[in-house]
Amino acid sequence: MPVYLDHAATTALSPNAVDAMTRARHLTGNPSSLHSAGRAARAMAEDAREQIAYCLGASAADVVLTAGATEADNLAVIGLYRARRAADARRRLLIVSPTEHHAVLDVVDYLVAHEAAEVHWLAIDAHGVVNVADLHQALAAADGSLPALVAVMSANNETGTRQPLHEIAQLCADFDVPWHCDAVQSAAWERLAFTALGCATMAVSAHKVGGPVGVGALLIRSAVVVSPISYGGGQERKVRSGTINTAAAVGFAAALADCVSHIDSGMPSRVRELRTGLTSRICELDPTAVINGGEDVLPSILNVTFPGCDADALLMLLDAQGIACSLGAACTAGVPEPSHVLLAMGATQEDASASLRFSFGADSTMSDVDAVIAALPSALAKAHAAVMAR
Repeated sequence: MPVYLDHAATTALSPNAVDAMTRARHLTGNPSSLHSAGRAARAMAEDAREQIAYCLGASAADVVLTAGATEADNLAVIGLYRARRAADARRRLLIVSPTEHHAVLDVVDYLVAHEAAEVHWLAIDAHGVVNVADLHQALAAADGSLPALVAVMSANNETGTRQPLHEIAQLCADFDVPWHCDAVQSAAWERLAFTALGCATMAVSAHKVGGPVGVGALLIRSAVVVSPISYGGGQERKVRSGTINTAAAVGFAAALADCVSHIDSGMPSRVRELRTGLTSRICELDPTAVINGGEDVLPSILNVTFPGCDADALLMLLDAQGIACSLGAACTAGVPEPSHVLLAMGATQEDASASLRFSFGADSTMSDVDAVIAALPSALAKAHAAVMAR
């Protein structure tokens, strides 16, 4: 069987998610309909919402179901910006980490180009951790545009780097500026407590936690105003119209419940041992290898630069030996580019293009690590040769 180490991109459906969605197959009613079939679908959807809220430390009223985290990020950033500007036209400043997912970065670019937004890119250190003093300065600036929102993710999707969430929350509260947190990678590995975290909005995705593709959620505090970016039936607190995908929501809820159970039973510690083992063995195999992201990272993500190596070639060479991993780069519509995350952290174009991400899941084992180490020597030799031949 192939060795799958790309769980940060997507992970397999959990058996409980499959069972839950199978039980929902008999539902024929629209959850917005008033007849008995509609009420049955609505009841199942609301049960799923309650379970999602419980798993994320929120109330059910906070949970707005979406078609995934990309939509959730879009809704949060655009919706918060428009609502804040409608209340005070001076609030045009977006304060954003440069290592955010493109679901945030591309929205920021859109708002700058089309809706008069300005952006302050937060300073980060060599591991990608935001500079809290720079955040304070940006929030406190009295000249020019006022802050509309802050966008800083909980942990990076490429490097696993964690952010100082409590300090960010305190600063945003002090200056009464809403903070949007993309928590997509954290949800499978940490007990998130939305109510206590302090962010105004938080995005999560089902297919990163063992649920189906095509469903996610944006958690929105009850006092936070978010302008809708689509219109229709007024579902989901009137900020996200559209028929609720009941079966997907049920699968999402079941998968999140599995994650909570795994976290409580110590699964992240077991996976961190796999990450540590792969890290040490890669560094023994290639002493020039550089581990990206620092020490405070998620247990599931290992980002490695292999200097002088063509990562595209290395990826395909490992894939030919049954190892599935990913480039340490953003990949838009299947077109690889140097990682904007590593570039923002100070990496050269050459090093950013020589990096791979290995990401573990709940079913990963030490045999997966063994397989990577067995495949790497020949793959590295050929990938280095590809660079020398240019």
